[in-house]
Amino acid sequence: MHFIPVKTRRILPPKDDLYPVLDSSLPRLREGDIVFITSKVLAIHQGRCIKIEKGINKRKLVLQEADAFVENRTPYWDFILTIKDSTLIPSAGIDESNGNGYYILWPKNTNKLLKEIRDYLKKKFKIKKLALVATDSHAVPLRWGVSGISTGFYGMEPLWDRRGASDVFGRKLEYTKVNVPDALAATAVLLMGEAGERTPVVILRGAQRIQFTNKSTWHKITIRPEKDIYAPLLRKLKVKKQ
Repeated sequence: MHFIPVKTRRILPPKDDLYPVLDSSLPRLREGDIVFITSKVLAIHQGRCIKIEKGINKRKLVLQEADAFVENRTPYWDFILTIKDSTLIPSAGIDESNGNGYYILWPKNTNKLLKEIRDYLKKKFKIKKLALVATDSHAVPLRWGVSGISTGFYGMEPLWDRRGASDVFGRKLEYTKVNVPDALAATAVLLMGEAGERTPVVILRGAQRIQFTNKSTWHKITIRPEKDIYAPLLRKLKVKKQ
């Protein structure tokens, strides 16, 4: 596999068109490429930015954007633990870094947006097999530091099912499925950086065992909190009424 970081101009809040940025920055894409794009620039493309000014309460904004949340904040951090778009993330993903005086929310309908961008890139580069993955940084429980996670994707099957395969001693695996987009997103986000690198796009070339598709497959990777292996730890989450 070969990861290719793509440097771009600054993408400016509160709204900036991503398509000219891709046109001027992307190298020629090839069959079987996977393109990772930060959720932040996708949100700026949609105009999902709120100016930081008097009267804007970030806590209220977080609770408005979150799908579920824990009411009590940790005494050590000024964050609210939330679920947003089937992802456990602090403060519904709302961020100020690289925001130039704006709160940047998560994109709306991320997978639909990725499909639209993918259709554009497939036509532009005359290719058939292409996948797009939206990424963000998140905190892993009981670990310092952030790592990358996918917040949406389109164009690939997300799970490599290893159930029924034998381990090195011949024992059949019963539960194991490999989460492909999150595993790859971790490396992509590492290469993107967290500060002023201006590399919001990374291309993965030559990945093996990727099954490309023209169908939406996000639902195949998400689990309802009550069915999750960490369900006992998620019981404090308050789910908002729809």
